[in-house]
Amino acid sequence: MNKITRGYYTGERPLFGERDLTIEDTIFTDGESPLKESSEIRLYNSMFKWKYPLWYSKNIYAKGCVWFETARAGVWYTDMITAEDCQIDAPKNFRRCRGVTLRDVSFPNAEETLWSCRDVTLENVTARGDYFAMNSADMKIDGLTLYGNYSFDGVKNAEIRNSRLLSKDAFWNSENVTVCDSFISGEYLGWNAKNLTLVNCTVESLQGMCYIDNLVMKNCKLINTTLAFEYSTVEAEIIGKIDSVFNPSGGRITADSIGELTVERDRVDPTKTVIVCRDRSQKEAC
Repeated sequence: MNKITRGYYTGERPLFGERDLTIEDTIFTDGESPLKESSEIRLYNSMFKWKYPLWYSKNIYAKGCVWFETARAGVWYTDMITAEDCQIDAPKNFRRCRGVTLRDVSFPNAEETLWSCRDVTLENVTARGDYFAMNSADMKIDGLTLYGNYSFDGVKNAEIRNSRLLSKDAFWNSENVTVCDSFISGEYLGWNAKNLTLVNCTVESLQGMCYIDNLVMKNCKLINTTLAFEYSTVEAEIIGKIDSVFNPSGGRITADSIGELTVERDRVDPTKTVIVCRDRSQKEAC
């Protein structure tokens, strides 16, 4: 394998189509697509300062690298890429990629990042930006901290654990998503989803978990969550109180108590939903 150390590259496509190459302490500055169509590349402690550094590439490993804000749309159409201990300041990164592994990576500007990717693994990732992970599939996530709205729209087959998601409109139009041991805060959580499962989670949401086909909640807490479950089929086991429940379509909802329960017979069939309150002493909706 050839090796480049302390390189400095400008201009368009300086290492186009390179194969079997180790790159250390190198700067790629003004000039598009420096490593386009490359493969078997190992990058250490290097910097990308301009657009489109890794497009149509394969088998890429990056450790201790930085994508500056000007390195927009940095990794597109690339298969089998691993990034560890990296800082990626540029937006619109990782699009239509397959086999993406990110460990200990920060995205200060994660706008429109991880779109339409497949076979994605995230470990200890921090991201700030809207529309994170739109239309991606087959995701395994552990330790994600996300600040950004409209995340995971259209995602399919995702497992998320030990994460903190501050995200309005998360998981819209998603399918087969499971979230465990996590905290989620954001309005309108999960609308139009199918097969959304939350286990050991704490949720805060205005009008959360509505219009969902097969919502499952196990051992979850709903804090300051109102107008929940509208037109959803739901199997929910909630620890503590639910502030309000509004027109569920069917299933079973169990909680200590419900502050306000609304079931409008002209909109839903009340016989299709079983409501169970553990605390019968409280003079509330249950």
